Amino acid sequence: MLSRPLLMLSRSEVVKKLVSTMPVSAGIVRSHVPGESTEDVVAASARQIEDGIRVTLDFLGEDTLDTDQADATVAAYLDVLAQLSARGLTRMAEVSVKLSAIGQALPDEVGYGGGHKIALENARTICRAARNAGTTVTLDMEDHTTTDSTLAILRELRKDFPETGAVLQAYLHRTEADCRALAYEGSRVRLCKGAYDEPEEVAFQDDLEVDRSYVRCLKVLLAGQGYPMIATHDPRLIEIASSLASRYNRDAGSFEFQMLYGIRPEEQRRLVKAGERVRVYIPYGEEWYGYLMRRLAERPQNLTFFLRSLISKK
Repeated sequence: MLSRPLLMLSRSEVVKKLVSTMPVSAGIVRSHVPGESTEDVVAASARQIEDGIRVTLDFLGEDTLDTDQADATVAAYLDVLAQLSARGLTRMAEVSVKLSAIGQALPDEVGYGGGHKIALENARTICRAARNAGTTVTLDMEDHTTTDSTLAILRELRKDFPETGAVLQAYLHRTEADCRALAYEGSRVRLCKGAYDEPEEVAFQDDLEVDRSYVRCLKVLLAGQGYPMIATHDPRLIEIASSLASRYNRDAGSFEFQMLYGIRPEEQRRLVKAGERVRVYIPYGEEWYGYLMRRLAERPQNLTFFLRSLISKK
């Protein structure tokens, strides 16, 4: 019931100003988005890496309808990759890229192939820079209307950059089949529940059905030959994932858990101490407000996770 109001608030500049200036809400922001600049996120990454936690960095922004903005986003990724490399952090750090932020949503009038082609070429540029820096790129997944385009771009990128990661969303009806198609050797796949308000024609609406789909997809990925990236804060799903990894004889280094920056940091450290690989998704940039509100809107339990992490840091 909170999802739609939160999504509406994500577009309000007035509420954004209040959130960023009121002491309590400003504390929430700082706990989950380390800053707007490259220097901010690189410093936050270094702190995580010191604790044995890997990171993936997301320069915030999506649904770009301006070529200059798409170019600026590409430049931001090249900058953060250069700074990570200069500080010797790329062994434990990678970047996550939303294709709509680098041109996927641009209309056909911008050139032959439109946004799809522009996003592909911009993604190539980022992948090349990541490889030169000694790290990788993961393509974030967005709403269901972009899934086919995103997977097509992934296929093209993997011809030259096979290390490029994919993201699949368990709430979509199609995802179990997509997991089977991507569970091959060398394939890096992040499995999350899903972050968009999707219609029932394409997505499970009941939380229990989403969880069941997540477990089915986990089984496919862990039984396959790829590298699963298990993105969840749900204690029960983490326990199930660990059990399935044991069932499928997975070594600790053959998969990883992923969580959002600032959510359940004590659990992140617990998993690291238990010998698991853990990666934290760190967003940064000026578009932090929309990101924060959408994360709260994704699932009712996210609001609980955010508030609990602010109070207890657990």
